[in-house]
Amino acid sequence: MNRDLLEKIKNLEESHLSLHVRSSSEKLGEILADDFFEIGSSGVMFDRKECLEKGVVLSDMTLHNYEIQLLSEDVVLSTYFIEDKTRDRNTLRSSIWKRIDGRWQLYFHQGTITQLQVKDVL
Repeated sequence: MNRDLLEKIKNLEESHLSLHVRSSSEKLGEILADDFFEIGSSGVMFDRKECLEKGVVLSDMTLHNYEIQLLSEDVVLSTYFIEDKTRDRNTLRSSIWKRIDGRWQLYFHQGTITQLQVKDVL
């Protein structure tokens, strides 16, 4: 696995989770692809427009067990575990990142609530 690519996508993923980016529709818009969509942990689907206009959940989240799988030269699947300290719950997450016009953008994201704890995944 390409270590540089893993670190690049992980950094993008962490920025997507940061309160600084999530509280700014401009900064969030730089990360989300034009055709972005998400299946939230609630089971509700959201698109880019909804995320930018209505905002996204602002939580203090810590990422664990980050892995990527290269699906093609320009598409990466990332999977990881999130400890959400604000909402006191944990989720398993997956994202698809696409290189569009030479820049990695978030194309798809899904979160699933889990009973697993940090100690279970480390």
